[in-house]
Amino acid sequence: MTELEKASAAVSDEAVIRIENLQKAFDDNVVLRDINLEVRRGEVVVVLGPSGSGKSTMLRCINLLETPTGGRIYFEDTEITAKKVNINEVRARVGMVFQNFNLFPHLSAKKNVMLAQQKVLKRSKEEAEQVAIARLTEVGLAERMDYMPSQLSGGQQQRVAIARALAMDPHVMLFDEATSALDPELVRDVLNVMKNLAHGGMTMIVVTHEMGFARDVADRVILMDGGVIVEEGTPEQVFDNPQHARTKDFLGHIK
Repeated sequence: MTELEKASAAVSDEAVIRIENLQKAFDDNVVLRDINLEVRRGEVVVVLGPSGSGKSTMLRCINLLETPTGGRIYFEDTEITAKKVNINEVRARVGMVFQNFNLFPHLSAKKNVMLAQQKVLKRSKEEAEQVAIARLTEVGLAERMDYMPSQLSGGQQQRVAIARALAMDPHVMLFDEATSALDPELVRDVLNVMKNLAHGGMTMIVVTHEMGFARDVADRVILMDGGVIVEEGTPEQVFDNPQHARTKDFLGHIK
């Protein structure tokens, strides 16, 4: 059994995220229409689709960076779209990595990874530093942890952002086009970090245009278009035997 097969075998039946009839509109512009999706613990779900299909909006709804217009979202059996939910508690367990790195330019890599631990998790400086060193080492930046963001390449900055999210001990990681702002030669290192997380059993939802990553790492691939899920299945089903004409057209343009 390969490492990927071992990771896939570790996917549980427990739904970590459950989305029911999710809708999102910005004034008259309906971006998401009746999205239904379950993500199980240990599963890697890759979301594909053309620009404007609603992929990033769906991801941002999951940790309520965008407020849904309708429907419900459950995280570990708690309805996070309920009015009385403490969204900050939820966000502490949902790591998110954005297209842009969003690092504090005046703080070193290590201090960027320490800050939220101290502010949100109330960890001591010593504990936060230990975790930061461990996480930066995990993403291959042991020799760069005292560098400022301006001294790091884009790929290294994105790996700091991943380390920062991991330092919060998330139950789920959301990646929103994490490599699309990088030069092609810098993409590989970031994707390798993401692959290692997947092989380690991290629950992940990944919005990306990296088809090789989707084919190699995903347990399930979803294609979105026009604010709806057009097709979903295993990578083999979606890439090698797509059922929907829109999927065939999309894949035909990117191969």
